[in-house]
Amino acid sequence: MDFHHKYDLTEIINVSGTMTGLGASRIVPEAIAASAEIMPHFVDMHALQLQASKVIQDLTGAEAGFMTASVSAGLTITVAGCMTGLDVAAAEALPTPKTQPHVVVQAGHLCHYGGAIEQSVRLSGARVVPIGQSTQVLDHQLAGALDETVAAAVFVVSHHVVEYGQIPLPRFCEICHAADVPVIVDAASEYDLRGFLAAGADLVLYSGHKFLGGPTSGIIAGRRDLVKAAYLQNLGIGRGMKIGKESIFGTMAALNAWKTRDHKGIRARETAALALWHKAAQGFDGIRAALNPDVTGNPLERLKLSVDPSKAGATAHAIGHALAQNTPPIIVRDHEVELGYIQLDPCNLADGQAQTVADALHKTLQNAASGQLTEPDATKARNAGIQAYLDWNGG
Repeated sequence: MDFHHKYDLTEIINVSGTMTGLGASRIVPEAIAASAEIMPHFVDMHALQLQASKVIQDLTGAEAGFMTASVSAGLTITVAGCMTGLDVAAAEALPTPKTQPHVVVQAGHLCHYGGAIEQSVRLSGARVVPIGQSTQVLDHQLAGALDETVAAAVFVVSHHVVEYGQIPLPRFCEICHAADVPVIVDAASEYDLRGFLAAGADLVLYSGHKFLGGPTSGIIAGRRDLVKAAYLQNLGIGRGMKIGKESIFGTMAALNAWKTRDHKGIRARETAALALWHKAAQGFDGIRAALNPDVTGNPLERLKLSVDPSKAGATAHAIGHALAQNTPPIIVRDHEVELGYIQLDPCNLADGQAQTVADALHKTLQNAASGQLTEPDATKARNAGIQAYLDWNGG
């Protein structure tokens, strides 16, 4: 019996990307096998995390590392580690420290990724101090904020952040280190496992379950003393963010598999899918299809469909919504749809799905041209993420 039918779930064709709300990614076979292998066995979790640290060191060049429940959890406990060091009593007191430390973040980096960056910081007990304005942050604004109350500075690498006017990471680290303030980089969905530490970051956070294709996990890599202080938080606020043996071992396997993965072959398959979709979008008035490089520099492209509704017969929003009404639903990357475009991401396709998407895209654009698409409620769609939580009632 088909998996989705068997468990009363809806099959999804994901051309949105490594989105947590869709299950993040397809777990690589090596990680599946490793997770299953360790499940029947008892292990000393400190010893297992030590083995994980060795793998993280190898892949990232960090002095040490360990794994936690997610990058969001990693942000909370690395901030906490910068606050408490190895003071166990201080760690146990969180999230209500005797004096509330500050954590600085560029205003343009205070994004929402399904949750708010600032809330992940506040869960540690720290207070977020935004630096500059959303579209302009200058050196003196960061330097002027780095007084004795600041425990850490957070730098976010994401397609969700403002793409211009921010202090670049090397300069950000230089200013922070002059004031003896450690830098934490949230690089959840990034391919580059070495560049952020090389640029001066003290701690870097990666998702184990996005491009790496491992089980749900967050990877913490960086300076040994700060990694150890973050690890200590498992005695306190990190207890509710703990990770199981199967996720640690599976993510270790995913990291090792990353070294031998056929990146060129994967890239070629993704490029072929993009070419197929580009061809399917040709010949329609008001539709401009172009390959769009990843904004954070990951080695991938997406197909960007820019829509002129006066010529195309429908908005980008209506086209994306129509694709989601297919059987199975085709979920596009539409978080910037109000700017008049959607994107199609090929990184999570199963065999045969590229052609399915191409056929559905061509048919949808034909329907748009003939005026057959219904314009969805923009307000309802904009709040859909929240409404999904409110609508869930546990059956």
